[in-house]
Parts: sequence; C-alpha cells; structure tokens
Amino acid sequence: MRIRREDVDHVRERTPIDEVVGEHVTLKSAGVGSLKGLCPFHDEKTPSFHVRPQVGLWHCFGCAKGGDVISFVQEVDHIGFTEAVELLAARLGYQLRYEDDAGRHAPGRGQVGQRQRLVEANRAAAEFYAGQLGAAGDAVAARRFLAERGFDREAADQFGVGFAPRGGEVLLRHLRGRGFTEEELVASGLAGRGQRGLYDRFRSRLVWPIRDVTSDVVGFGARRLFDDDRIEAKYLNTPETAVYKKSQVLYGVDLAKRQIARERRAVVVEGYTDVMACHLSGVETAVATCGTAFGPDHARIVRRLLGDDRSLGQDGAFGGQVIFTFDGDEAGRKAALRAFEDDQRFVAQTFVAVAEQGMDPCELRQRYGADAVRRLVEARQPLFEFAIRAALAQLDLDTAEGRVQALRAAAPVVARIRDPALRPEYARRLAGWLGMDVEPVVRAVAQAARRPAPGPTGRASETGDATAVPAGLGPPPDPRDPVARVEREALECLLQVPTLVPLDEAEGLTDEAFDVPAYRAVHQAIRAAGGIGHARTLSGTAWVEAVHEEATVAVAPLVTELAVTPLPADSDEALGRYAASMVLRLAEVEVTRKVGMMRSRVQRLDGHDPAASQAFTDLLAAEARRRSLRERITGG
Repeated sequence: MRIRREDVDHVRERTPIDEVVGEHVTLKSAGVGSLKGLCPFHDEKTPSFHVRPQVGLWHCFGCAKGGDVISFVQEVDHIGFTEAVELLAARLGYQLRYEDDAGRHAPGRGQVGQRQRLVEANRAAAEFYAGQLGAAGDAVAARRFLAERGFDREAADQFGVGFAPRGGEVLLRHLRGRGFTEEELVASGLAGRGQRGLYDRFRSRLVWPIRDVTSDVVGFGARRLFDDDRIEAKYLNTPETAVYKKSQVLYGVDLAKRQIARERRAVVVEGYTDVMACHLSGVETAVATCGTAFGPDHARIVRRLLGDDRSLGQDGAFGGQVIFTFDGDEAGRKAALRAFEDDQRFVAQTFVAVAEQGMDPCELRQRYGADAVRRLVEARQPLFEFAIRAALAQLDLDTAEGRVQALRAAAPVVARIRDPALRPEYARRLAGWLGMDVEPVVRAVAQAARRPAPGPTGRASETGDATAVPAGLGPPPDPRDPVARVEREALECLLQVPTLVPLDEAEGLTDEAFDVPAYRAVHQAIRAAGGIGHARTLSGTAWVEAVHEEATVAVAPLVTELAVTPLPADSDEALGRYAASMVLRLAEVEVTRKVGMMRSRVQRLDGHDPAASQAFTDLLAAEARRRSLRERITGG
C-alpha cells in the first residue's frame, strides 16, 4: 500500500519549503528568490545551504545533499518517505489516499507513520499530565514543589508542566482510550514493560514536556517527589526513541528559537526550572540539555538558531553570543571547562556566567528576584578567560615551579582563542596573573598556537564554483573555464526562471551547446521534459520535478543543485536581464563553435567543388547570426 501520486504532488507543491526549513535553519536572503543558512546536516561556519522557494528545492554546496521539502523532512527527522509525506500532510490538514501495487484504491492506512503516531501519543500524554496538575490528592506535592521555587499555575501552564499520577496504569488507560496501541506506548517511552505487563513510566512525578524546534512534544523529563518512589534517580527522562534523542534536543528551544535568532544570543542553563526562571525573568533565549552534557549535536542546534556565520556578524568577525551558566561548585567548573572544549564549534563569542553565591538561575530568581537573573547573564565573562583562571587555580603560583607549570597549562588555552586580535592582550594578562615577564609568555603562546589543536576538526564548507559531477560523466569542470561557467549559469536560468529566458533561443539550443558532459545530460533531461515551451505552462516546482523524472539517477542531484543555486540579481528586472543574457551567451557559444567548424570546412574544400558555394553561404549565415546574438546581448 502506498500514497497516491497526486496526493504526494499536492503535499509537495502546497507545503512552503522555506517555512519547513526555517524551523530548523535560520534563513537569510541570498538574492532574488533565494535563501541561505548553515547546513543542518554537517558542521560548517560559512552558509552553504540554499533554498529556492519558487522551485521548492534545497541544496547544500558543502555536503552536496539536496532535494525537495519531503526529502528535507526525511533527512532532518531521520524518517522514511511515507512518514515524511504523512507528517507534511498532517501539517496541511490534508487527508491522504492510498492504493495497492495494482493502482487500486485502498482503505485508509491503519495508522499513519510511526513518527507522527509517537508525536501524537506524546502530545496526548502532555495534555493529560497538565490536566492532572490541578487535581486533588498527590498532585498537591507537585504544586508545592513549583510554589516553593516561585512558579505559580500560570507559569506551569506556560511551560506545560504536569503531574503523573501514582497509579501505575492511569496514563495507559487514558491513551488506550484514545486509540493508541501497546506497541506505540512502549515505542514512545511513555510505558515500560515489566513482568506484570505495561506500566506508566513517569508515575508519581512532576513532569515537563520536551519539545523540538517544531514544537512537537518528543519526550518528557520527570522530577522525583515522594520518598517511596522506587526509582531513586532525582530526574527521569524519556529513553531513546524514534523521536527523542537526548543528544539532539534542548529543553525550551521551542520557546526560545525566535528570540535567539532575533538577539543572536543563546543562554545555556542546566535544568528545567532554570529555563523557566530565565524566561520568566526576561531572559527569553534560555535553553537546557536534557539529562546529558552539552555536546556537538547541541552546538549544531544552537549555531543554526544563531545563524552562527562569519559573514553575518555586525560587531566584527565574531557576531552572536553563547552564554553558559553553571553552578559555582566543582561540578559546575568542570562543566564549564567541557563547554570550552566545544568552543571551537562556534563562530559566536562564548561566555560563562557563574553566580558568586554558587546559585543557579532558579535559586537567584527565588531569592533575589528577576533582576538578579538578568544581572547574572549580563555579568558574563569570556569562556576562555574562565578556562585560563581555572587552569591557574589548580597550581601553586607562589613557587617558580608552579608558575612554570601554570604557563604550560594556560598557554594552549590562550592560543586557542579564535579572535587573533585578542590573543596578545590575554597573553599580557596571563603574564600579569603569573607574575612573569610578557616576552616568555607571548613566546609560549606562539609555540602552543603552532601545535595541532585538540578536539573536533569539523570542516567549514563554502559555496564553491566547482560542481561535483555525477560518476561516468567526466571530470568536474574547471571553475576558471568561462565557457563551462556559461553552460552552468544558462542551465540555472532554464531550470529556475524559464519564463524569463528568450523562448526562441532556449528552444533552439542543441546538445552541441554543452561541452561539459554532465551539463549536456541535464539539458537532455530538460528537452525530454518538454522543453522551455512546456515549462512555461507549469509552476516552478512542477517544472523542476518534471526534469527530475527525465534525469538519470546519477544526474538528478545535479538538477537539484542547479535549480537551487542563487542567481546574481538584486531585483526582478535585473533577474530578467541576467536570464536572457545567459541563454543568449550560450547560444552565441554554440554558434561560435559552428562557425569554427564551418571555416575549417570552407578552407578544406576546393573552390571548384559545388559544395564550396553552399558551405560559404552557410558560414556567412552563421556569422550573421552570431553578430545578431552579440547585439542582443550588449543591447546594441
């Protein structure tokens, strides 16, 4: 059983790809009809991920992945084609139809894709838990816990906080009544399976729903309330499921994402109540990890929300801020140093904020009010400065041996400061902290900078001019070859703006216009799809999809890349001139090749040969056509 083709086309064409991608990537204008951002599928510091809404496609010039809105959802949510279509259909409120292999209509699918069912189960559980928070009996302990930390019922409702009843099957009965199967309840992590059957995983606990960037509930965090709770762990989280990966979720990201993008600042705290305290105190960019340390996947999420990109910073090369808040105890110090290890993952400046009293944001708000939380964030210090001081604190600076050891420990930290303008200043500060002359400290830092840096080595990708040519279609074209560039740029226009190119010249192009085999293969797919005349009767999305269908499996990714590449125009009028010019230039290249061959033939023919006269006439006609094309290109 499969989804009917016309329903797939409907979902693809009616779903705004920029809205779907924008929930995962901070997109910014990259010219007329083009958007760009940091790729969600590989680590990069310069945006190479492009989206063309009018053709419904995306492509990353760094990792070479690309496709339509359905393939994007498949990639970002790690789900299959059917599940992705069902997820997008649910977003549109569109009822899908199914058919069997013979094309016969099949009754509605017994269940929608697994991911959507798990999300629906989690959403239903979140609503149930939130409703239970106001109940009599055991829920009083949950409300007391919140009240003691300064959170009223309105705050609980804002964050969806709930209570899981003590009974081991209360949620199970509720969700079974909503049509969920035992397999779905176990797969969602809401239920565990014991010797006596299924049981509610989070019974007798205060519960926070954990949402992803699309605001779907994907899991829960639960706080122990009662001494007789058989699970002694203070916090219990949803186990790894198809929708919940603790290393890839941040609590509060659904509430903070827009403010993070607006302020270009993210505040990373340690717990659910810390996130609540920050948001209620006016620090609306706060997020927290869920039962695990801040790691590479978390860094990628934050970077995408920040638009963490060297080209976007307004205050120099390193725009944006990531601020880590930690408890002032030894565990907090170690957490801050772990964060420093991830510092190189950010282009944004990274800071640490530790309250002098060793309190977390929740405790600060409770004892001193919202202003104290805001002051904590504003009193941040650069993370590398914190790391330097932490390294010095472990050694005895009253002895010569201790100072030398401290220099050896701290010099690599200074050397890793990403902004080269700051390194000399901190080398001088380090000399002052150590009570040493500046020169040997500067020398030690320079030596440390020449050593290979530890930690991750993520490759920064940039949008390049060279194309990864499909296997079997020759070597990649030289990006410096002006003729290859004309071929590529003309194809970009034929795919993206077929209504703006001159129809006569576009339809008149033959395979001989393309010297690069891969580009010739794309043009063959364009002609097989009906050519530019047919393209003008279709939407941009439908036209590119038609070319995709005619392209071979090896060539299809190149079609996507060409359809997504930004066109160099800053207005619709300029775009029209550019598109016309590129197709005319390619036509001129084709005619120029023909003129060269015709001249050679005329020179080889004997003047008395009857074919010589016709060959000369053809040459004159070709020369005239070339002059005409040149005049149209130059506007003469």
